[in-house]
Amino acid sequence: MRIAKVGVVGAGAMGSGIAALCASAGLPVVLLDIPGSDDRGKPAREGLARAVKAKPAPFMDVARSALIATGNTEDDLTLLADCDWIVEAIIELPKPKQELFAKLEALTKPDCIIASNTSGIPMRVLVEGRSDAFKRRFVGTHFFNPVRYMHLLEVIPTPQTSPECLREMRAFSERVLGKGVVLCKDTPGFIANRLGMAGMVRTIRLMEKLGLTIDEVDTLTGPLVGRPKTASFRTGDLSGLDVTAHVAAGLAQATGEDFTLPDWVHGLVKAGRLGDKAGGGYYRKTPGKGGKPAVETYDWKTGEYKPQQRLETPELAALMKLPLAERFAKLKELPGAHGEFVRTSLVENAVYTMAHTPAIAYDLVSVDRALEWGYGWEAGPYRVMDMLGADWLRFMCVQMNLDEPSILAQVRGSFYKTEKGVEYHLGNDGAYAPVPAVPGALSLAATRRAGGIVEQSKDATLVDLGDGVLCLEFTSKMNTLGEGVLRAIHSALDKVGAGHTGLVLGNEDPRTFTAGANLAGVAGTVAAGKWKELEAGARVFQETAMRLRSSPFPVVAAPFGLTLGGGCEFSMHCDRVQAHAELYMGLVEVGVGILPSGGGTKELLFRFTQEMEKYEDADPFEAVKRAFKLITLAMTSTSAHEARKFGFLREGDRISMNRDTLIADAKARVLDLAADYVAPPPRRIRALGAQAFGNLKYALWSFKEGGLASDHDVFIGTQIAYVLCGGDGPAREVGEQDILELELEGTLRLLGTKETQARVKHMLETGKPLRN
Repeated sequence: MRIAKVGVVGAGAMGSGIAALCASAGLPVVLLDIPGSDDRGKPAREGLARAVKAKPAPFMDVARSALIATGNTEDDLTLLADCDWIVEAIIELPKPKQELFAKLEALTKPDCIIASNTSGIPMRVLVEGRSDAFKRRFVGTHFFNPVRYMHLLEVIPTPQTSPECLREMRAFSERVLGKGVVLCKDTPGFIANRLGMAGMVRTIRLMEKLGLTIDEVDTLTGPLVGRPKTASFRTGDLSGLDVTAHVAAGLAQATGEDFTLPDWVHGLVKAGRLGDKAGGGYYRKTPGKGGKPAVETYDWKTGEYKPQQRLETPELAALMKLPLAERFAKLKELPGAHGEFVRTSLVENAVYTMAHTPAIAYDLVSVDRALEWGYGWEAGPYRVMDMLGADWLRFMCVQMNLDEPSILAQVRGSFYKTEKGVEYHLGNDGAYAPVPAVPGALSLAATRRAGGIVEQSKDATLVDLGDGVLCLEFTSKMNTLGEGVLRAIHSALDKVGAGHTGLVLGNEDPRTFTAGANLAGVAGTVAAGKWKELEAGARVFQETAMRLRSSPFPVVAAPFGLTLGGGCEFSMHCDRVQAHAELYMGLVEVGVGILPSGGGTKELLFRFTQEMEKYEDADPFEAVKRAFKLITLAMTSTSAHEARKFGFLREGDRISMNRDTLIADAKARVLDLAADYVAPPPRRIRALGAQAFGNLKYALWSFKEGGLASDHDVFIGTQIAYVLCGGDGPAREVGEQDILELELEGTLRLLGTKETQARVKHMLETGKPLRN
């Protein structure tokens, strides 16, 4: 079967989030909730309306909310009759869920998959009283909030779930919804919540034992140990203290373990201090000086809020500069209460995880992926244990009087090991087995381990993906595009031209495709007054972009996450873009006082002008205005769908919902293009000249008069307008090189001003734009 229509029952945060993700993927959705007292359809409509307005946005394209039909569970349940997959996200109690499933069994298609989004109720409880046929098409699908952004989906089959049902649910979730699927055993809390909640309870108890503050603990349990900035208590505010208390109570009842939270946490819940949704919990914001909000932290000892006091020491600052593995080696020796907290927390979490893995997971890889994908850990528990060392863990078990888990006794050196380019993991049976590949993925790390490196430098790595396709990874800081990366691109193009099929530009960085040009290098060259060197470097940048476009073989960019400035420019010059759905792409150069001069300004002008040429009566100035707005406002997409609306992606460019399959999809795109590939011809358009330039200058003057632009903003905008209009002379026909020359002149002119130099310096020092 193929899932082509989705039903979601429950229009709260989770239900509406699931509906929004499905609609973003292009699927029609029926979203139902309980009937309202005065307006029976109001709860579902309001749930959808909240999702449309919510931040961070649940929809990748808010226009796709039109794919969602709403109703109530009493009058409109029959709307679910032709759905292929129905997931419930209603109140977290067994009885209401069981009653809903009884109704769904009677009206749904015999091959419709029924699922529960429960965060911890065992599936065997939910299917009590249902027929064998129903049980064969039932499965647990536990999404994480916010649904769009959290990669993890825990899938929990029952003993009766059919292989066909499980196979279809997994394939759909991975390929269409873009999720990282982890199969879990049917135990309370499954994997992520079971380990996460146990860790939170131990964190609170250890904080109390050592007399530390919430601020201190969040520093010690965040990026320092490879976890998100939200750490422990900030995460608690995001999920809700009432949710924490509810899950802890449920796990305690279901497992018999001690998940007791201290009285002060229950006091916060009773007082309605539930976290972000209630205006405060462990943290709260108050009006500060100058109208800037101030953060206060709850003092669990006194029951009062006090100004936030971040834990900042020279020792911790030095540790943060080290790679994660080296950081853990140093953390084992960290002195004082902070060191004791980190060591005790790491060991207790490791012991609990090892002791419970056989019961909750099919293998330790599932545990690592659940915590990495669901909680945003840089490395999962077993990856961390390998960094700490099995011998050290055994020693600490003795020192802390903890029973050594049986799985630790089975370790031969490490939990993961690589032999002949293949990575293995320790299994629950004590034997080592190959790490299971993510379905449909093409791992660059695995390709490198298997000897697939063609060429490597400190700035880039060229790997062989097979079938004649090479992939160039940028490996500089933030994957910035400096001299070394540009050399690597030309070298890669040379090698492809010498006998390969095509090239992919892509990498496996968790957040950044590329942050654009190496701004520090530009600033250094300007400071040294090396203007000819700067001009030569800028020309190389432009030539690189144009070579990506004109090479006699297909080049496909695979951008994701942050794709800014030069990264956007290079992507737009490739034959096709295979983008991840989470794409934050934009030409943001005005933030540092320059204009896009790697071909970006030229490309938008040519792209939009040629789009307008299809229509006989279209005004070509609309194309200029469109490009001018994107560049001067530094408009950045919040998804690949929005990048297409902006014009950064073309109709022929494609979107991968799953980041794990992005490189494989890009490779397939190269092979698809290669069979009859012909390089695109040079392009010419009519530049509008003085009249259009005057119109844009008037718009800039209006912005300044309205207090929306500084003198330097106007100067920057004037340079951009000059390029987009082909100068201030009469209208004329221009080629791409004509506009590239104007780009270069404009950027050099801007870099010569003290205002732009100040903007560049401020960005490098603070990471934030300066308005001057």
